[in-house]
Amino acid sequence: MATQSNSEYSEGSIRVLKGLEPVKQRPGMYTRTDNPLHIIQEVLDNAADEALAGFGKKIKVTLHADNSVSIEDDGRGIPFGLHPEEKAPVVELVFTRLHAGGKFDKGKGGAYSFSGGLHGVGVSVTNALSTRLEVTSYREGQVAKLAFSAGDVIEPLVTVPKGEGDRKQGTTVRAWPDAKYFESALLPMGDLTHLLRSKAVLMPGVSVTLVNEKTKDTQVWLYKGGLRDYLQQTLNGEPVIPLFEGEGFADSGHDSFAEGEGASWCVAFTEDGHPVRESYVNLIPTSAGGTHESGLRDGLFQAVKSFIELHALLPKGVKLLPEDVFARANYVLSAKVLDPQFQGQIKERLNSRDAVRLVGSYVRPALELWLNQHVDYGKKLAELAIKAAQSRQKAGQKVEKRKGSGVAVLPGKLTDCESRDLAHNEVFLVEGDSAGGSAKMGRDKESQAILPLRGKVLNTWEVDRDRLFANNEIHDISVAIGVDPHGPLDTPDMSGLRYGKVCILSDADVDGSHIQVLLLTLFFRHFPKLIEAGHVYVARPPLFRVDVPARGKKPAMKQYALDDGELHAILDKAEKDGVAREKCPISRFKGLGEMNAEQLWDTTLNPDTRRLMQVTLGSLDFAGTEALITKLMGKGEAASRRELMELHGDSVEIDV
Repeated sequence: MATQSNSEYSEGSIRVLKGLEPVKQRPGMYTRTDNPLHIIQEVLDNAADEALAGFGKKIKVTLHADNSVSIEDDGRGIPFGLHPEEKAPVVELVFTRLHAGGKFDKGKGGAYSFSGGLHGVGVSVTNALSTRLEVTSYREGQVAKLAFSAGDVIEPLVTVPKGEGDRKQGTTVRAWPDAKYFESALLPMGDLTHLLRSKAVLMPGVSVTLVNEKTKDTQVWLYKGGLRDYLQQTLNGEPVIPLFEGEGFADSGHDSFAEGEGASWCVAFTEDGHPVRESYVNLIPTSAGGTHESGLRDGLFQAVKSFIELHALLPKGVKLLPEDVFARANYVLSAKVLDPQFQGQIKERLNSRDAVRLVGSYVRPALELWLNQHVDYGKKLAELAIKAAQSRQKAGQKVEKRKGSGVAVLPGKLTDCESRDLAHNEVFLVEGDSAGGSAKMGRDKESQAILPLRGKVLNTWEVDRDRLFANNEIHDISVAIGVDPHGPLDTPDMSGLRYGKVCILSDADVDGSHIQVLLLTLFFRHFPKLIEAGHVYVARPPLFRVDVPARGKKPAMKQYALDDGELHAILDKAEKDGVAREKCPISRFKGLGEMNAEQLWDTTLNPDTRRLMQVTLGSLDFAGTEALITKLMGKGEAASRRELMELHGDSVEIDV
């Protein structure tokens, strides 16, 4: 019997977090909390953006004896006059308001054409998580100073005329990170020096200085050779061919990209050693990669593939995959994107879909030209890629031989892929025959298989294992995957596994979610080792398509949204770019069957642009997850289900 709580739930129970309180309450949503490096990097990025915009040539970072850090630049200096709407000093707004900054207005009239800080929460997070932060701005013959503590102004803005020893212009920010927000209050010196050196590499002619008051050491980085010198110094092995470097940027007449968008790169191919791979977007390091790296990979692959086909170098029976070319590639990539979309606030991964085409469109023709001008080197690179492909296929054949005898005939409705490489193969369990037809036409035939499912799969939570194959759909799923049903304590034979990814693909509606739950129930109950090994995924098709008309230099484009939140974000951005909401036609997909093959590829199947969620146990252990699914799927659990729905009915996701 439930006991009544004494706590009162009323209007006064609702708390509204204001100013920088959300950052202090949930710092992990805005920055890394293992150490303070990222909040220092936010200040450094602002200084680098000034240099990127052409207004600064020097950046100095000082590690003080009292564990504070200061960053100085010789840029334009943060404005300190009153904001026309907020009626408060602009420098105060920048450090105390989330989503306040000079990097939202792009193109003509904006303070920055290209920048890394686009969320508007950067230095305000640094301020919120510091016991003290001091700002000094040198601008227009004046020196402005103010100080904060935990995000609040403690020394209001004071402006005095520039003295004889003062700099002409620039900004100095000194921060004392608050140790209570971080696992370690110490800055990782290796990561810091690597970050500063990379900034100097990406901005030839800009000097970056690190001063350590404790050790009395001073380091200065000033590179004139750019990416090439940096990669040569960092390589672990000898390159097979000379370093390939280049750049490409859109001009004012480009029909797809804004003026200045593009990339510079330097690539080296080695036979051994751990590959060196670094990428940046507007000087921001993207340690988790993203779509700009996918563009580099695609450009390299297409160029090498074209060279191999032109010179008829590919042996019979060998099929080349992007990873065969990319596996031994070492590179430094620096992309410039006008309006980059990052994953999360710490900007580790670029999500902008256009970046694939942007980078690839410049890399491919440049490498094709280079290879055909240096045929001997081109043949060496082709030999390296073909060797990798042969090794991969040989490994795949060994797996095929072990699983060859005694296996049931594959289901007739399975449209299989051509490759036998487990690492690249994927099977999509698709809701409905019509969607399955579009998926078959839109897929990558080399590595993607399609298994259409008719109707809703059986609820298998209370079905005995020896009765599972009485259901045709479950029988076909098991045979297609190549693994027999098993329990959590069993040791199943996984040598027959035919796909590295088993992807559930259903409509983006309530019925589609129900099918997802039924299939997840099947895998958790009867194929738990697939989930444990990380082979099960859920594809996330869009619910809406928005046709945004051309605006300024940007061409008309189709954008997709998973839900209402993303839809409103797209419309808000279009409105900000000068396109009224009513001029953006919105289409709602009733199901996957309404998408043509091209749309399904762009949104759901293309590895570079799709959104795929890996299924894991999350925060619950196996027993906890089992108890939760029993409430959801058990036949005699109606009361428990009702209670669960009342408690969590408004939740967007349940952590499976």
